[in-house]
Amino acid sequence: MFRLVLLIFLNLTFFQCYSQNAPVDFESTGFGAFWNWKVFENGQNPLLEIVTNPDTLGINKSPTVAKFKAQQSGAPFAGCETLHGAGIGSFTVDQSNMIIRIMVYKPVISEVGIKLVRFDNWSLGEVKVSNTKVNEWEQLTFDFSSHFGLTYDQLVVFPDFTGRSGENIIYFDNIFDVEYVAPPEEPLTPEDAELNLPNLFTPNNDGVNDFYFPLFINADWAKWTVYSRYGQKLFYSESMIDQWDGKHLGKNVPGGVYFIVAKCGSDGTGNIVEKKSFIHLSR
Repeated sequence: MFRLVLLIFLNLTFFQCYSQNAPVDFESTGFGAFWNWKVFENGQNPLLEIVTNPDTLGINKSPTVAKFKAQQSGAPFAGCETLHGAGIGSFTVDQSNMIIRIMVYKPVISEVGIKLVRFDNWSLGEVKVSNTKVNEWEQLTFDFSSHFGLTYDQLVVFPDFTGRSGENIIYFDNIFDVEYVAPPEEPLTPEDAELNLPNLFTPNNDGVNDFYFPLFINADWAKWTVYSRYGQKLFYSESMIDQWDGKHLGKNVPGGVYFIVAKCGSDGTGNIVEKKSFIHLSR
């Protein structure tokens, strides 16, 4: 019985020692909000704060995030770290966690660093990636595939890896989270088709107003016909880009008044527009 209890205890201990507490989302029901984060090399070393998200309209909808005050007197490598064996837990880098992502909200463009540290303070060093946006949330991706098979128990974040001329307020969130994929854009609401019929054109080959064509707006199909004053059909098209050059059977028609009947419609809204008008042809 004693051996069975001991075996169960050892298994539980092994599982707890080699389990990763992620993603680090700083929510009261998640990970990170109540960890003992240590701030280092940051001037007066103000504490890491857990605060309300400054911009929930961006890609990060989380209610709470971490706030880091990168002080002017702080070192470029000022940052914050978890306690060994606590917080992030102890874990081995494998296929499931070798890509580390973090969301940042920064007032400046600068590198962000992430470092994984072993129980004896050994590390391969930080991996750094620069943000490309300011004053909006951005997800950065860090490749730790070269650490494959190594076991760590401490997470270190360098939110603003640069020298600074003043204090920079950096927010970060969702460490070890899944890749953010923007939702597909909503399809545009279809609009009713519209039709306008110009009433003058001058096909005299001067390069100005030499062709006649109706103006189809938001239309998916069209039909239009030009008639002489005696009702003779001179031109017909079912194209929204065709143009009438003022000819019939290859010959110029004389100047004067002609008539047009046009129709178009939108498949999206189902509306149909039909208009009749006259055309002044002047040469």
